[in-house]
Amino acid sequence: MDQPLLRIERLTKRFGGVLALNDVSFSVRKGDVVGLIGPNGSGKTTLFHCITGFLEPDPPSHVEVMGESIKGKGPDGIALMGIVRTFQELRVFRRLSVIENLLMSAQQYQEDKIVPRFLNTGVIRAHEARAKERARELLELLNLSSSAGKTAGSLSFGQRKLLSLASALMPDPQLILLDEPVAAVNPVLIDKIKEFILDMKCAGKTFLLIEHNMGVVLDICDRIVVLDHGERIAEGAPQVIRTDPRVIDAYFGT
Repeated sequence: MDQPLLRIERLTKRFGGVLALNDVSFSVRKGDVVGLIGPNGSGKTTLFHCITGFLEPDPPSHVEVMGESIKGKGPDGIALMGIVRTFQELRVFRRLSVIENLLMSAQQYQEDKIVPRFLNTGVIRAHEARAKERARELLELLNLSSSAGKTAGSLSFGQRKLLSLASALMPDPQLILLDEPVAAVNPVLIDKIKEFILDMKCAGKTFLLIEHNMGVVLDICDRIVVLDHGERIAEGAPQVIRTDPRVIDAYFGT
């Protein structure tokens, strides 16, 4: 059996006397779209923080990417392993143009020595050319090409959501963690985001997403992991999860 792209074993996180995550285990295979659902306060965002280095998991937690442990790596080191994420709160550079936002997202993967950057070497120019080409491709896929020169702050909320998604994909990551990608987005843009995620899946990308819109989760996810009070209470295909009594009781409420 192929090695999972992401393996989470016994993930645990405490905040004083509060057990936010309790012995959570699951894996994500390459090319999957996996949904992470649960009531507010169930530990979903805490789990994202632990995977991406914003929080240090507690023992006996073990998280690995393609067989390599993330232990001791900060957010920058984990990003360089090929994991990127979006946040519930939109994070864009409002005064920069749309395409400049995307180019900023590629900076950490380019030459990190100051002298080559200052001298604008051939390597730097090649990096910049590839980044600009990728930025234009992503804008075309998301129907944002006409807004490339506009400031990010002038975009609608839904367009900024698309820009956030494009920015996450700029460095060509292995795994994309999406935190409520369609929250407060109109139905037309929801369909666009769903289509884009599925297109990226077909291109070999892997997604783990938190989402409260169950229509989206059931439509695009291969598997769903359900948390409640920091524990994994169910995992399976959408058709299984939607009829699981524990999930109905904890999440659907009907």
